[in-house]
Amino acid sequence: MNILYEDRELVICQKPAGVLSEEGGMPELLRDATGSREIFCVHRLDRETGGLMVYAKTKRAAAELSAAITAGQLHKEYLAVVQGEPEAQGVMRDLLYRDAGKNKSYVVKRMRRGVREAELSYRRLDTREGLSLVRVALKTGRSHQIRVQFASRGMPLVGDGKYGSAWRDRGLALWSTALSFPHPVTGEALRRELPPPADWPWSLFELSAALAEEERF
Repeated sequence: MNILYEDRELVICQKPAGVLSEEGGMPELLRDATGSREIFCVHRLDRETGGLMVYAKTKRAAAELSAAITAGQLHKEYLAVVQGEPEAQGVMRDLLYRDAGKNKSYVVKRMRRGVREAELSYRRLDTREGLSLVRVALKTGRSHQIRVQFASRGMPLVGDGKYGSAWRDRGLALWSTALSFPHPVTGEALRRELPPPADWPWSLFELSAALAEEERF
């Protein structure tokens, strides 16, 4: 278990791709790794997505972190490899409908029951061999948001067979690369970053050079 920060109230760690972020996955692993009897999941990643997550170790911290998320004070940034070449930077705003039965989200044209607004901003870091490395900041946190918003514009994420990727035999190229939020007790500004693994398709790009510019995103 890769733990980047831990104190009495919380733990920031790496969730491996393929592991559930909720009960039945990371909480059990963290209880074993930290010796803490209580681990509270306050936000989620898709099973297929790896990268940084924060978990609370007390009920007080869980409540405060949940309030920070509601207030937009927990900022999450992702790296993704998409098919094609998006504009250098941009904002995507859509209405998303989630079909819980199919575990799939869709971009729709009008508001109705079950539809929620979704917004993200992105910056293209590099393009090679028809694939682009993008850094994404979420303004909203909808189910499969990054995946469906890029796919709806003809740029599915590599390895995302659910949303039309040509590479269905690869892992999903989506990585939670940065978290920043106020400490739930002290108020200290916490920020942690973690690069994706060095295997394909991440290995196509000079990640060290790309990530050196992250603070300007």
